[in-house]
Amino acid sequence: MEKIATKTARITFCGGTGSVTGANFLLEIDGKKILVDCGLTQGMKVADDINWDPFPYDPKEIDILFITHAHVDHLGRVPKLIQEGFRGKIYSTKPTKALALPMLEDTMGILEKNTELRLDEIYTPENIKLAFSLWEGLEYHQTLKMTPNLEMSFFNAGHILGSAMIKFIYNGKKIFFTGDLGNSPSMLLPDTEKITDIDYLIMESVYGDRNHESRDVRRKFLEEIIEDNHKRHGTLIIPTFSLERSQELLFELNALVENNRIPIMPIFLDSPLAIRLTEVFKQFKSYFNENAQKAMSHDKYLFDFPGLHNTLKSEESRMIGNVPNPKIVIAGSGMSTGGRVVHHERHYLPDPNNTLLLTGYQSVGTPGRLIQEGIKTVRITGEDVIVRAHIATISGYSGHKDSDGLLSFVEDMQNTLQKVFVVMGEPKSSMILAQKLRDNLGIKASAPEQGNTATLAC
Repeated sequence: MEKIATKTARITFCGGTGSVTGANFLLEIDGKKILVDCGLTQGMKVADDINWDPFPYDPKEIDILFITHAHVDHLGRVPKLIQEGFRGKIYSTKPTKALALPMLEDTMGILEKNTELRLDEIYTPENIKLAFSLWEGLEYHQTLKMTPNLEMSFFNAGHILGSAMIKFIYNGKKIFFTGDLGNSPSMLLPDTEKITDIDYLIMESVYGDRNHESRDVRRKFLEEIIEDNHKRHGTLIIPTFSLERSQELLFELNALVENNRIPIMPIFLDSPLAIRLTEVFKQFKSYFNENAQKAMSHDKYLFDFPGLHNTLKSEESRMIGNVPNPKIVIAGSGMSTGGRVVHHERHYLPDPNNTLLLTGYQSVGTPGRLIQEGIKTVRITGEDVIVRAHIATISGYSGHKDSDGLLSFVEDMQNTLQKVFVVMGEPKSSMILAQKLRDNLGIKASAPEQGNTATLAC
């Protein structure tokens, strides 16, 4: 790569463009090669191949990797980076580092079975161990000085526990990566920090083209779905992401149970990863918002309320089918691409008395997206499964800001912004958000394509 001229920075969009997943951005600045995130691309089958293509840079030349949060679409390719020679420093917040270990080990458990692509040589305990030997946890607002003219600090994104936005300051210019922005206010987390006085912004756009239901609407809808399923004497299946969404749902269900808002019935958290991650959550109570901290101090059973069963072992999972209806099953994965939920879907989707509740973003091409769009027969674990169950979606449980939230976030810094790069969204969503930023706020905004490079005057 060509040498960068003095007082310029260069960003290469190596992943996370034209797609919600696969975040991977190369920042070349003040003689340093810095990566922001190194995630897996998820969704359509072609994504499998994309993930194992060579990196568009030499991993051996990367000085630092910053991880914004512990979702696999932001850190899932770290073992591949290690395998190909990266030996620089890795930084994240302390909760992200703690959550990253079970997330990467879970990913290893899935991908190491693929010997055809030799993923068993990439996703190894040795590579994960080596990654953590290079990894350091920082606090929010802690300044890391990388050169005399370059420093960075993390800010609270409010997306999941430990999620961070990153501010780089170079020669007085401020370059800001949002990572994923939280859907504030959150039940568990503080709001996304208000950010002002930024020169260049690289921001997510998952919901750049649409808005969520309000919190009150969401909670009422959840109650109605549970009650409706109970009346039909059915099973309510909730495919959910093991990290954050599962804990938010447990928090919500805890309140509904404690306040007698829903009928008593068995509720199964059928996700070993979610169970393991929930234990990590308990270690970082100080990172929760004030209300959640209060609830946790008074109720030690916040993630273990009456009626909740944690099914850690596979034989416990299989026994769920023997439990009489009505019941609720929360299981991964969130997009129905694998995990225990696929076995429940295969069993319960053909019955019109049952319900499938989708609570998060469904990538294009995933079984979750196909079901959401109304497909009548879906292929699950090699079988064609007829969909007769009730299908419902609650977007308000999304961990991402909606269109209005994203615009409001940018509005706080519009007086200083020179350019916004809209990434981490489907093409339509990114382009619409970029257009809204131009039309509503008068800001230069574009949606770069993968491989594009931008030079920033600093």
